[in-house]
Amino acid sequence: MPETSEIIEPEEPKPHGTFLSRWFFSGRDLSIHNKEAAGQQHSWFAVMWLTGVDYFSSIAYQAGIALLAAGILAPVATVVLVFVTLFCAVPVYREVARRSYAGQGSIALLEHLVKGWPSKLLVLVLLGFAGTDFVITMTLSAADSARHVVENPLIKPYAHHLHMAITIALLALLAIVFLRGFGEAIALAMAVAIPYILLNIAVILRCGVEIWHHPALLRNWHAALHANGQGWTGIFIASCFVFPRLALGLSGFETGVSLMPLIRGDEKEDAGKDKKDEEAVPKERIRNTGWLLLTAAVLMSMLLIGSSIVTTVLIPESAYREGGPASGRAMAYLAHEHLGRGFGSLYDVSTILILWFAGASAMAGLLNLIPRYLPRFGMSPRWVSYARPLVLVLFAIDLAVTVVFRGSVVRQGGAYATGVLVLIFSAAVAAALGLWRDAPENEKGKVKSRMKSLYYWLCAAIFAYTLGVNIKERPDGIIIASTFITLLILTSAVSRYYRSTELRVRKCEFCDEESRQLWEKLADENLNIVPIVTLDKHYRSEIRAKIEKHYKISGPLTFLHVELLDDRSDFYEQLEVEVKRDSAENLIIVRNANVIANTIAYVSIRLKAKNIILGLAAEKSPLVQALYYVAFGTGEVGLMVYEILTSYWKKRPETERPTLFLMAG
Repeated sequence: MPETSEIIEPEEPKPHGTFLSRWFFSGRDLSIHNKEAAGQQHSWFAVMWLTGVDYFSSIAYQAGIALLAAGILAPVATVVLVFVTLFCAVPVYREVARRSYAGQGSIALLEHLVKGWPSKLLVLVLLGFAGTDFVITMTLSAADSARHVVENPLIKPYAHHLHMAITIALLALLAIVFLRGFGEAIALAMAVAIPYILLNIAVILRCGVEIWHHPALLRNWHAALHANGQGWTGIFIASCFVFPRLALGLSGFETGVSLMPLIRGDEKEDAGKDKKDEEAVPKERIRNTGWLLLTAAVLMSMLLIGSSIVTTVLIPESAYREGGPASGRAMAYLAHEHLGRGFGSLYDVSTILILWFAGASAMAGLLNLIPRYLPRFGMSPRWVSYARPLVLVLFAIDLAVTVVFRGSVVRQGGAYATGVLVLIFSAAVAAALGLWRDAPENEKGKVKSRMKSLYYWLCAAIFAYTLGVNIKERPDGIIIASTFITLLILTSAVSRYYRSTELRVRKCEFCDEESRQLWEKLADENLNIVPIVTLDKHYRSEIRAKIEKHYKISGPLTFLHVELLDDRSDFYEQLEVEVKRDSAENLIIVRNANVIANTIAYVSIRLKAKNIILGLAAEKSPLVQALYYVAFGTGEVGLMVYEILTSYWKKRPETERPTLFLMAG
């Protein structure tokens, strides 16, 4: 087994400057994902409410959107939505939970199924859609929360014209809370979500009593449903074509998987007493996550069907159209109409709280998602790893989206649904591919795994159809998602270029104990490092002769050969070092590198080299050399080593620096 060395990339210097800059960068480093301690874990039922503030809050606007999208077909289309939820979304995400029990979600699964630069590009595209989902969750929730404020009968006479101002104020409050620091508050989520669920049940039951006492309402809906002479089969088929417009009811599953580390398994899993326990698959936690997903989906399904029936039967079309008193707040309208202003105001307060908390859940999701990928890819500035600067960037994006959509819940629905559906579609594809590739060797297990894979491909086809309909009917969703993706790819490319001169070694191992000991001895000597492209002895003799002829250098030469990985798309390196020595020269072989120049610079710094003799490439133009360096880790090595070392010395002044010789030919 290789011996692990304490050779880790030097830490970035602590930020200096004004008090404000120090405060910005003094927060938590979000790129560091530590394992959850056992004391921080909770029962799956408690964690469900943290998922629920995103999932259940959509009841506030889902019924109204369903009425606008489907009209009298809304209840039947909602039943189709429930069927897709229970028999497609839930099984898919239970499989994702089984394969991603550390909470990485479907994006991480696809990242590992695809390799190289295509993997990085795929992650950036999915992050763009995820960003669309979470950003629109914040802006849409704030807009709908503001709508419930200004439409409350007690406040409307004074604040009916302040919808945009209240929306922006709620987003600003969200940013302020996260600037101060916002942890995952399960108790607060329960305090917000459970009363909201109970109030919705009360409204549905009261409206059900109203329909029971006035059966003509139900007969009128039934007559309107069959006005064109269609039977239930035709109505169901028509609803299948309409249900994609109701896709917002599928939100929340990705959040449920991302919260897996908070879910308690059995005592042995959570204690992690030894290495074997830590690496074991947490079967009980996976099972509990499955219960969380299923319970939340069943509860949400009942609420969706109930709210869809009472809003369709009891709310006239003039009221739920945009600009009407029930627009964007159908359930709140019924609460005021049938349970009085006091109960209605209480319902408004509960709705405002859960919608605002849904925005907080989305903000927390982005703060955990973005730093997990972009800094690791070298595709963001280092400050993206810190919570406070990232919160300000997200707040600015929220403001821009709110202004573009003018705070309209309905207009943002397309973008929200697009982000949600792409994530669910990608989860179905990841589950299907994973099962197909990881099928057991035995015939029975292989058939079972392949059959499950085919089922998930069917689910993926359903989600693809739903996504396609949404894009066709509401292209604004794919437009804003494409804007997110384009900006993300451009900023990632620029960041990768500007961060290319960093030392990028995170870990280094020695192939044997002898190499480790020789490395330590070399660090105490005045080294002359000579990077070479091949280990051929004749080539090394030619290089030695050329150096002896043209340079006055004392001491033995240390030849350094860097072997690159096939996949050089990763930013950080985890190296393996072999050191050999004889009377005439030293030989260092570094394997598993992503980029040659950074590896040479790293070795020379760690070994405190006295001289570095670097060769210059001349066969390609500087632009081509730069592209080869950024994308494939090769290109002009000599000049890039110089750039990397000078960049390093600017931040960390050294009293002794090596002499660099640039050798042509």
